[in-house]
Amino acid sequence: MTTHVPRPINQVRAGILIVGLGGLGVPAAVAAVRAGVGRLGLIDPDPIELSNLHRQVLYTVADLEQPKVSAAKRHLRRISDQVEIQSYHSGLNLTNAESIIDQYDFTIDATDNPLTKFLINDICVALGRPFCYGGVLGMTGQAMTVLPGYSACLRCLFEEPPEDDEIASCRDAGIIGPVAGAIGEVEAAEALCCLAGKMPALAGRMLTYDASATGGIRLTPIAARPGCRCGAADKVMTKAPLD
Repeated sequence: MTTHVPRPINQVRAGILIVGLGGLGVPAAVAAVRAGVGRLGLIDPDPIELSNLHRQVLYTVADLEQPKVSAAKRHLRRISDQVEIQSYHSGLNLTNAESIIDQYDFTIDATDNPLTKFLINDICVALGRPFCYGGVLGMTGQAMTVLPGYSACLRCLFEEPPEDDEIASCRDAGIIGPVAGAIGEVEAAEALCCLAGKMPALAGRMLTYDASATGGIRLTPIAARPGCRCGAADKVMTKAPLD
C-alpha cells in the first residue's frame, strides 16, 4: 500500500472521480468543473427519473429516462468546454472498481449504498488514493476525507457494512435537496484542496450538518483504529500542508 500525502497536482491533468450522480454527485460535479478541474470521471448506472429533478438540479424534464452520466456530461460541458469528462454508465463493483479508481487522483463518494461506500474505501486504501465519504439522510448530512494510511478510514469507524435490515435508503427515508447540495459542495472542496497540495479540512474529522438545528454544524475528530487494515493508526496526524 502506498501512503498518500497531499502534493500539488498539475491542475490541467488533475482528475476527480465522482461515484453517483444524484443529490450529492451533481453539486460536487458542478463545483469541480467551475473550479477548473482538468479531468472528471462520472459513474452511475441509473436513468433520470421525474422524482430526481427537485434535488438533482443539473437535469431537466427533457433529460428524463436518459442515463445520468450522459445528461450530466452534456450539461457540464456547457459550463466549461475545457474539462475532459469520461463517463461510465455502470455501477461501481468488484470487477471495475480498481481499474476505474486507479485512473483518478481523488474519488468523491456520492452514493446512497453502504456496500458501494465500503468498496470505495477498500479500493482507495489499497491503491493509496484519497477520497471523501459523503452521506445524507433526511435533514442530516455527513462528510469525511480519508487519506489512506494517514487518517481514519470508514473501517476505522465500522469494521463491516451494516446489515440489509439496518439500512434506510434514500427512497425509504428521503433526503432534503439543499442538505445534499451542501454536502456535495463540501466534498468537491475537499477534493480541490487535496489536489492543490493542501491538507483537507476533514481528514481525520467527520463533519455533520443538521439542517433542523440552529447552528447545526459539528466537527468530530475521528481517530484511526489500531488494527484496521488501513494502517493509519501507525501514522501521526498533522494539519499542516506537506511538501
